[in-house]
This record gives sequence, structure tokens and C-alpha cells, in this order.
Amino acid sequence: MSDIPDYIVLKRHRDLDELRERPWPRHLILGAIAIFSLLGLVGVFGQRPETSTASAPAAKLELYAPTKLRGGLLFSARFRITARRDVKNATLVLDPGWAEGMAINTIEPSPVGEGSTDGKLTLELGHIPARQSYTLWMQFQVNPTNVAHNRPAGVTFLDGSRTLARIDRSYDIYP
Repeated sequence: MSDIPDYIVLKRHRDLDELRERPWPRHLILGAIAIFSLLGLVGVFGQRPETSTASAPAAKLELYAPTKLRGGLLFSARFRITARRDVKNATLVLDPGWAEGMAINTIEPSPVGEGSTDGKLTLELGHIPARQSYTLWMQFQVNPTNVAHNRPAGVTFLDGSRTLARIDRSYDIYP
């Protein structure tokens, strides 16, 4: 049998005598892990999507996307516009939170035009006939270093320069 290495005390390192005398640090760490796991299971840090709606005489705007995100998460947002009358120049304007600290992976179908107004994304959708619907899907990835509370994620629906509907919304990003 070989000698015991320097700085190794068998009672402490092999037999764990001190841990048996004071088990509270181990219980505290395991309890914190259990609480964190339970919070994740009930959706506190989750990506469960929620539907937000804005309705006006000219159109109805629906947004289906999560409000709680985590770093590195891939998620989708669905924008559904139902025109109650002809919308000649449909445009979605997304608040800066949709792009800040995010990677926009896909926009389907591709907008007719894209731009920026005062730091907000502008997506020109074209003509939407009365009693017709238009659905736009966007896929995002949250940058892993992005942590935020109440980041603005609202969306405005315009016909040309006239506002038809607005959804005020924000989201939280957890590490």
C-alpha cells in the first residue's frame, strides 16, 4: 500500500467526518438546486407563449410570443393581422427590444420592404384585402449574455403612416 499523500487527512477527506458533523452546507446547496429546478418546472424561467391582442375598427392585431426568455433560447413569434377593411400599405413597427441582444434568424414570409425608424424595425407587408388575414412568423435567438427586465417588445400596425393598432408588451430575459 502506498503512503498517504501530503496534505490529505483520511478522517476528513476519505471518511468525511466533518461533513457528518455539519451537514447544513450540503443541505443548503441541494435545497437551492431543488428550488431553482421547481421554479423552472412551473414556468418561471420558461418560454411559454402568450397571446396579446389589439383590436380597432380597421384591423385586429394578434401577437403570440413568450414574455419570459433565457439566454441562448430559440423562440418564435407570430404576428397575425386580420383586416376588416382594405389596408393598402400594411406596415409592422417593432420596438427596439425585438432586435437588441437578439439574433433574428428568419422572417417568413419575407416582407416587401424592411427598414428602421428611430431604432425600431419597420416591416412593410404590402396590401391586405378586407376580410383577409396575414400571418408573419419570426424566429429569434436570445444572445447568452443578454439579461434584461421589462425590455420593450411592443408592436404597432400601420396603414401607411396612420396607426391602426398597437400592442404594448415587454419581456424579461433570465441568464
